[in-house]
Amino acid sequence: MNILSVENVSKSYGTKVLFKNISFGLDQGQKIGLLARNGAGKSSLLKILTGNDISDSGNVVMRNGISVAFLGQEPVFDKSNSVLEAALSGLNPSIIAVKEYEFALEQCEKDPTEKNSDLLTNAIEKIDELNAWDYESKVKQILSKLQITNLLQPVSTLSGGQLKRVALSKVLIDDPDFLILDEPTNHLDVEMIEWLEEYLISKDTTLVLVTHDRYFLDRICDEILELENGQLYRYKGNFSYFMEKKAEREFNEGREVDKAQNLMRKELEWIRKMPKARTTKSKSRIDAFYDLEEKATGRKVQDEMELNVKMSRIGGKIIELKKVYKSFGDVPIVKGFDYTFKTGERIGIVGKNGIGKSTFLNMLMGLEQPDSGKINVGETVVFGYYSQKGLELKEDKRVMEVVKDIADVIPLSDGSKVNASQFLQLFKFPPDIQYTYVSKLSGGEKRRLYLLTVLMKNPNFLILDEPTNDLDLLTLGILEDFLSNFKGCLVIVSHDRYFMDKLVDHLFIFEGDGIISDFNGSYNDYRDKMIEQEKEIKRAIPKKEAPIVVAKAEPITDKKEKLTFKEKFEHDALQKEIPELEEEKRLLEKKLESNITDHQELTNCTKRIGEVIQLIDEKSLRWLELSEKI
Repeated sequence: MNILSVENVSKSYGTKVLFKNISFGLDQGQKIGLLARNGAGKSSLLKILTGNDISDSGNVVMRNGISVAFLGQEPVFDKSNSVLEAALSGLNPSIIAVKEYEFALEQCEKDPTEKNSDLLTNAIEKIDELNAWDYESKVKQILSKLQITNLLQPVSTLSGGQLKRVALSKVLIDDPDFLILDEPTNHLDVEMIEWLEEYLISKDTTLVLVTHDRYFLDRICDEILELENGQLYRYKGNFSYFMEKKAEREFNEGREVDKAQNLMRKELEWIRKMPKARTTKSKSRIDAFYDLEEKATGRKVQDEMELNVKMSRIGGKIIELKKVYKSFGDVPIVKGFDYTFKTGERIGIVGKNGIGKSTFLNMLMGLEQPDSGKINVGETVVFGYYSQKGLELKEDKRVMEVVKDIADVIPLSDGSKVNASQFLQLFKFPPDIQYTYVSKLSGGEKRRLYLLTVLMKNPNFLILDEPTNDLDLLTLGILEDFLSNFKGCLVIVSHDRYFMDKLVDHLFIFEGDGIISDFNGSYNDYRDKMIEQEKEIKRAIPKKEAPIVVAKAEPITDKKEKLTFKEKFEHDALQKEIPELEEEKRLLEKKLESNITDHQELTNCTKRIGEVIQLIDEKSLRWLELSEKI
């Protein structure tokens, strides 16, 4: 069943043509990956599909009654909302029914009149009709898998990564017929990505997906659309199939262009004789020549971006970490970590969001100091740090000014030197873009500019924190080739499993509680080991026969539960938080009994145990209040 038809759609910005007369359609349940270079028009096409932008020409027709949800790169929420309100702000009928039930319940508690009682009865019947009583468990699953725990936190206090996860949870909770996702894996750790893969595979939702994550594309998508030079190419298969067929297409196109160019040379000799277009025959031949000229020059030669920078010489001593400890409050990040980096070492860092990976990188760079222990950095080490935060620039700064602020002349690996303009061209910033304001660049172009500024300092110890976000697949491939031949040390934090598998020799696994283990192998090797361990644990647990319980059906109207949707979440959260605080209290008491000699540590422990006891009292009281309503 066709749900979307795109016919002869074109879009330009000024003289720049993004795409011209492109057409395609989508059937129910199709999962399509949309690929293109940065700035080629992916986001513009998505906005046209969702009605957030209009095309210059052509038609976009959506089947009537189709529900659509869109995850953009920069989600926007009402800042006065809480996280839970933002996540449940969609138009899904079940969400609307739950909200109506909450409102009716609140009205009945305030004023138990017959009118409000009828309102509540109608709301309950609607939830019954939609089978929405189990909707709460679905919402909880999505929020917990995306590590969204503080549901009452104001949206205005969230970081960019947290906002993206809340926005992702919202579109998944909406459960639309047609889902459009623009870079959904950004700001997710690997566990979240693997869960999202399974979730999307299991759904019959029609999907259009823009992502740089090649494993993600390969597992989910059954078709690839490629936007290149204003044209759209369609491949019936996953990402691996696309790569194979794209190579065949480019080879065949190359042969066609060569053939057209040879024929054009002969026609050019004739056209230079300046025949007068008086007869039908000569006029048609002139017209044919111009068509041939367009064909011969129509396929633009894709100049490869060059990462060709000089690496500073690195000595024998690189970085030594000796008994390094680091905590934030009572949360340990690193506990007694020892390691000596070797020349040419390539390490991937893996762990959940918020576990301390970026803090560890900052300590290597000397941007943060450890609580105790030593980090000795060799005199010849030149860091190149590509951080998650990215390049902070004034919006009115030009691309050329960004480069010249660092250097006017840049040495390359072959011993030659280039000026700022030539260096920008190596990174696919042609002269017409070099004096463009940074604010006018796409997200991927800004990341590419940031990468340029890191590499032009000729580092020999590269630290890359989520370098793949917003980069197109061409730039990623070139970056991977450069890093594969990079002779210095390389440390990578990335959720892109393909990127990690291709480049690193071993992994630092951040397990939590300050523990960092060293795993010799790729991420896929590590994941296979974890899966096997999980299977062994399950095999070791003796199976118990589940007791047969005959449940007595009760009418919904007899339910005594009076909690609102939000209060249910709060009640369940408190049931987890109180035992955790009790355990922290027990550990602090044990620590105080061990005769602490350090005065500062004793003061901190005493202060914290007072705070924990107060929190236990407050949360226990709130839990009792909510329990009484059930």
